[in-house]
Amino acid sequence: MDTDSLVLWRRPLTTLDYFGRELSILVTSGLHRLLAYKVLALSIVLVILGTAVSFHIDGPHQPYVQEAIWTLAWWGWWVGLGVCSSVGLGTGLHTFLLYLGPHIARVTLAAYECRSAAFPRPPYPHEIICPANVPADATVSIWEIMSLVRMESMLWGAGTALGELPPYFMARAARLSGAAAHHETSATDRGKVFVEKLVQRVGFFGILACASVPNPLFDLAGITCGHFLVPFWTFFGATVLGKAVIKMHIQKVFVIVAFNESLVGQAIAIVERMPYIGPYLGTTLLEFLRTQKAKLHKNDSSAPEADSQGTILSSLLEKFVLAMVVYFLVSIVNALAQSYSKRIGKKKGKKRE
Repeated sequence: MDTDSLVLWRRPLTTLDYFGRELSILVTSGLHRLLAYKVLALSIVLVILGTAVSFHIDGPHQPYVQEAIWTLAWWGWWVGLGVCSSVGLGTGLHTFLLYLGPHIARVTLAAYECRSAAFPRPPYPHEIICPANVPADATVSIWEIMSLVRMESMLWGAGTALGELPPYFMARAARLSGAAAHHETSATDRGKVFVEKLVQRVGFFGILACASVPNPLFDLAGITCGHFLVPFWTFFGATVLGKAVIKMHIQKVFVIVAFNESLVGQAIAIVERMPYIGPYLGTTLLEFLRTQKAKLHKNDSSAPEADSQGTILSSLLEKFVLAMVVYFLVSIVNALAQSYSKRIGKKKGKKRE
């Protein structure tokens, strides 16, 4: 069977069958590897059982259990988005542009509008409402806004560090098996060679430098570290420190400063100067900002009207994100089905030999 033709839109039944078989193989092998670490496996089972039992038993502990489950789910959401960002959701698009960046921008605009960062919790972070009795001369600082989004940003950065592990382990396994490192020939060869030399010569601080700045070539750093058998904790520690602490604080400050209310007004004024579509885009953005500001004031009489209006921009963004996620899931199904097809081909080749 032609492996490249094994996709959902050409051979849906066969693709789904092979996907299920490959997924069961991966899950089984993963469980076998986990069982090799008996203490870790036992700890995970006990934590899951303890959480399930405490969740279903009534008592004074229920509010704490609910809060812990919600917090872990919220943290896991951002870690998962970070992992998805490393793989680009199958399209090379980072989830920072779709989720974390807008979240930071939303909190920033709300803090400037409310003149405070002490949002009532709950409903924050799912819904932002201005706190009551804020002094008219109150101001909010960048550090207060940073403290609100610090945990989400660092968890997202840690997720991107986890997403860099597959290239590292693949290159390490290839080196241990005796295979040579493979590098594609492209216009970025000079940058790749620079990253290789930096990681090879400087070690921990070279990896930290590559992970601390937006660097599209960092995947090669993981491959290089795996190929040269750099210790796991040296690679992973530098990657987490660079991505979750240094780089995330740089990106976070940039978004907070960029979405200062006065700067946003200047940006909208520049957009309105664009020919033909400028006035329409400017009006749409102003309406979007007005709607969001109205939602921040719980007792504002215009809030129900703002909730019912909606914008074309937000609707298009939701459809785009949904289409991208569907494409990502379809690409995973196709990739696993093709992997199982190659697995069958290797078995047949060994039998013929």
